[in-house]
Amino acid sequence: MKMLCIDGGGIRGIFPIAILQAIEEEFGKPVGELFDVISGTSTGSIIAASAALNTSMEEVMGRYETYGEKIFVRKAKIGLFKSVYSDRYLRRLLKQAFKEITLGDIDKPLLIPAVDITHGKPYVHRTDFGYSSENELSIKLWDAVLSSCSAPIYFPPNNVNNQYLSIDGGLWANNPSLVCVTEALHHFKTDLADIHILSIGTGQQNIDFSIGEEKYWGIRQWLPFHFPTLKVTPKLLDLAMDLSSESVSYHCRLLLGDHYLRLNTELSEEVPFDDFTNMAELKFLGRQVFQDNKDKIASFLSGN
Repeated sequence: MKMLCIDGGGIRGIFPIAILQAIEEEFGKPVGELFDVISGTSTGSIIAASAALNTSMEEVMGRYETYGEKIFVRKAKIGLFKSVYSDRYLRRLLKQAFKEITLGDIDKPLLIPAVDITHGKPYVHRTDFGYSSENELSIKLWDAVLSSCSAPIYFPPNNVNNQYLSIDGGLWANNPSLVCVTEALHHFKTDLADIHILSIGTGQQNIDFSIGEEKYWGIRQWLPFHFPTLKVTPKLLDLAMDLSSESVSYHCRLLLGDHYLRLNTELSEEVPFDDFTNMAELKFLGRQVFQDNKDKIASFLSGN
């Protein structure tokens, strides 16, 4: 069973899109046709949902380039009294991409981690492969993806059919690979030896927490803001998601061995998930990682 797993990371989703676009060009078919199961968290859920619908990665890249700057236009400087960003343009992007498609309309097994904060539990949106209720399958695809993208403080929680509030799945499954392993074992009754995962990150940041003179750490150190704009850098959230992704990768390598192929790269600097000025560099890095791992990717996809 071949599974595609795409990390969260905001605008850094440009990086996995570039890799997947290169895969489509190399193999001459939509990336969704190359995998049995697809999963993505936060920005990865946008990419994964698009792949499940066989939308070309060239088209997905165009949407990120068109909407990236609009999505990250601040409505609050710090986010103390309201979310830093409105979800207006993100919602518009998702509705334009996925229209009125429900989870039940999708044939490809698709997994989208989110968090149900009303009931205080992790949650996985699933398409219809025999284990979801009619109520779950009636949820619009754009609604499920918006839930997974709603990073706390930065976007408001998503109200799902007035049943519960949902936020970013990256809080517990920024790298959804273990979600896929669990799903393969539990729902698909697949042996561990038959699970093959291509996991794509969104760039591993070098987040600077240097030792300084400051003895007592507060919001200024964890979520630093810059004068005179008072723009907040989401250091704590980026750090938590990076650690989550890399720890999942470590465990998956132990469980799956060479059946787990992780594509990621170290970033030369901090690239916060809301910094749309780095899109060209992220696209270049994605293409470079594809070229560097071209033989491994081909071997993975051929089953060798």
